[in-house]
Amino acid sequence: MRKYSKKYVEASKDLDKNKNYSLDEAMKLVKSTAVTKFDSSVEVAIKLNIDTKKADQQLRGSLVLPNGTGKTKRVLVIAKGEQAEAAKKAGANFVGDADMIEKIEKENWFDFDVIIATPDMMPMLGKIGKILGPKGLMPNPKTGTVTPNVAKAVEDVNKGMITYKNDSYGNVHVLVGKVSFDETKLAENLSFVVRTIAKSKPASVKGTYIQNISISSTMGPGIKLDKNSFDI
Repeated sequence: MRKYSKKYVEASKDLDKNKNYSLDEAMKLVKSTAVTKFDSSVEVAIKLNIDTKKADQQLRGSLVLPNGTGKTKRVLVIAKGEQAEAAKKAGANFVGDADMIEKIEKENWFDFDVIIATPDMMPMLGKIGKILGPKGLMPNPKTGTVTPNVAKAVEDVNKGMITYKNDSYGNVHVLVGKVSFDETKLAENLSFVVRTIAKSKPASVKGTYIQNISISSTMGPGIKLDKNSFDI
């Protein structure tokens, strides 16, 4: 049986587990029930009515949060020539091609959070796919990290681009900000995420697509949301 911290138990007393809260109520609660000493992240969990065994019902993509994530990400760009120069000007932390790939492979170097690559570099990156894949670092066109316009991708990451992917249970977990964000900014980010997921409904899905929505801070209790709070 899972054991919860005293802070978690205390914070949970403010919640009605049988209630689906409005967006405004949930924003206040996710801030008041934060239990960490550091600036906790706020994450939304969306339960979807999808069959994860079917290829056409897999969700994967990226979006740029209106108010950013509150986190700074280190960006590695794998590109050559003009694209490499453009990536540097856009603010990429690291830029290279074969040299960076070799550094990852031989030195176990992972001082970055995101890899962006031009399409022509993918065959070379594919050779270390077994290293990058398990860490969730392999670039993918669906998430905007394989692109002929690396400068825009770097700018998007710096503005607050995040990627999402459903798990084997049909859940999508997405970062929507920090507890330190004001309630309006958190609500804007959350609403944008929910609308994006709603618009990504696979054509073959029948019935209610979004089954439930909940948010929580790092190590904090889950807060169920009323789906009618969102324009979906």
